[in-house]
Amino acid sequence: MRELREIQPIRGPIGATLTLPGSKSLTNRALVIAALAEGESELRGVQGGDDTRHMVSALDRLGFRIVWDRHAATIRIAGKGGDIPASGAELFGGNAGTAVRFLTSLVGLGRGRFRIDGDPRMRERPIQDLLDGLAALGVAVRSEQANGCPPVIVDAAGIAGGAAAVAGDVSSQFASSILLVASYAARDVRLAIRGELVGAPFVDMTLGLMRRCGVESVREGTEISVAAGQRYRAGVMPIEPDATAASYFLAAAALLGGEVKVRGLDRGSLQGDVEFAAVLAAMGAHVRHEADGLVVRGGALRGVDHDFRAISDTFLTAAALAPFASSPTRIRGIGHTRRQESDRVSAVARELAALGARVHESEDELRIEPSDLHGGEVETYGDHRIAMSFALVGLRVAGVRIRDPRCVDKTFPDFFARLNSLRTGA
Repeated sequence: MRELREIQPIRGPIGATLTLPGSKSLTNRALVIAALAEGESELRGVQGGDDTRHMVSALDRLGFRIVWDRHAATIRIAGKGGDIPASGAELFGGNAGTAVRFLTSLVGLGRGRFRIDGDPRMRERPIQDLLDGLAALGVAVRSEQANGCPPVIVDAAGIAGGAAAVAGDVSSQFASSILLVASYAARDVRLAIRGELVGAPFVDMTLGLMRRCGVESVREGTEISVAAGQRYRAGVMPIEPDATAASYFLAAAALLGGEVKVRGLDRGSLQGDVEFAAVLAAMGAHVRHEADGLVVRGGALRGVDHDFRAISDTFLTAAALAPFASSPTRIRGIGHTRRQESDRVSAVARELAALGARVHESEDELRIEPSDLHGGEVETYGDHRIAMSFALVGLRVAGVRIRDPRCVDKTFPDFFARLNSLRTGA
């Protein structure tokens, strides 16, 4: 029998100041950088979800010395200056796109045969464009089943470098994967991005973190160049609170009234999803940036018309608020999310409709009308973001029950405890 978690409504207004786990996107990028640096680095403020666990486990199997102190939220890793210690390995990334895709490029620097696999859903998620980009840089890499999806086989002998291209309309992780290892290629790397880049802020995040750690890049239009011979600096690497995780708690203030503050997020954040605060402001919330955090205070909710292409992980949060708004909401630029942990467009439309919402779905967008919702069971499709966003609905509507709630372990294992803390303002 599948586990169900019923969300108990909260009578607003609420008031809370929160310190949230570190960004999983930053954590997995930082782990690659630390492994490539020479000497020991310490990541501070890391999150303990499945995505991080899969990356840490894979690096351990590759021969890197890692100490993860979960209580202190730190990871120490001894980098090898661009060497991959193992001469071959079987690696498993679960349904962590960052782990599977970043590892595929990382092991290209090694010597030997490496196999990178994932769970059944990951085996349906495309990776061929990354493989083609790496092949252009001299890496012998292929999809084991010849279907453009994991498992991936890499017969590694280093990365030659040169010119490569990746499409921008599937995932920004393909570009980030190559860029993270580019300076360790034998020659300069010039990476062209074909078409519009979805999740562009995630590439900006990658380049920003690379710069902080000693590797520069040059961006000219749709081409990014990284000079060979640059090396990452080992050292202390603070990890910002996860801006996508913050979206649920900031949205709770917009939904219930009152005020929520998330410490450690500011205008200088490397994470593009911090811009979700602007969506909340457009929906009627009051947003302010303080020296030590981001604050949202609730106001009368109204609908918005917004393109979420750059911050698509947060479209689900906006969709959960939309039925409670006074006017319709149009959520655009989300077609690429059909190929993520679930078909997120259809999943959100289906589950909102099951709770009584009036939803109109097309290939690249959702239109959600003001609606009177009722309780019911929410199917999560094993997708952590479905579970967390629909939990918001349960804060206003009695009887909302989340199926397979442990899917949040992917990025935020104690999400429901944190959500419950809004009752006490902790």
